[in-house]
Amino acid sequence: MVQEALEDARKRMDGAVTSFRKDLSGFRTNRASPALVENMDIDYFGTRMQLSQLAQISAGDVRMLVIQPWDKNAVNIIAKTIQQSDLGMTPQVEGDRIRLNIPPMNEERRRSVVKMVKTRTEEAKVSVRNVRKDVREYIKELEKESEIGQDDSKRAQEQLQKLTDESVAEIDMYSSEKETEVMQV
Repeated sequence: MVQEALEDARKRMDGAVTSFRKDLSGFRTNRASPALVENMDIDYFGTRMQLSQLAQISAGDVRMLVIQPWDKNAVNIIAKTIQQSDLGMTPQVEGDRIRLNIPPMNEERRRSVVKMVKTRTEEAKVSVRNVRKDVREYIKELEKESEIGQDDSKRAQEQLQKLTDESVAEIDMYSSEKETEVMQV
């Protein structure tokens, strides 16, 4: 029972870290990367879809993304969504494709992005800690109902804390890498 709970905790914490990494890929840096927009939610005729499901996204060069929707009717919808996003970029519609020039970020914008990264970092850590809390309560309940002994409970909680520490360290590492990448001129 305890091992299953710890394995569940590991999976949920890994999921939180994976989600955080995916979230970080959408933060703007000074380089064009399809990850910047691929997870953007688009309201495609009443259905929420990620941009990667609606279009091919490629880096034209270091400072430009090219977005080619599979449905030509989606071009203006996608352009409008990008325009209204917090990316701070203006899409250029050219027929059936969208060009997105990535302007160099000024110091103020880089600091703003770093603040957003720190906010998301803290949210990811809270998510991991909530998993720890849930599993810790489950372990204590097992101990209270005499299904496991006090020593087993203590060992399981130590393992749980170790999992938590590893996940938080991983989140900090990805956060630090992204902050460094954003602050590069």
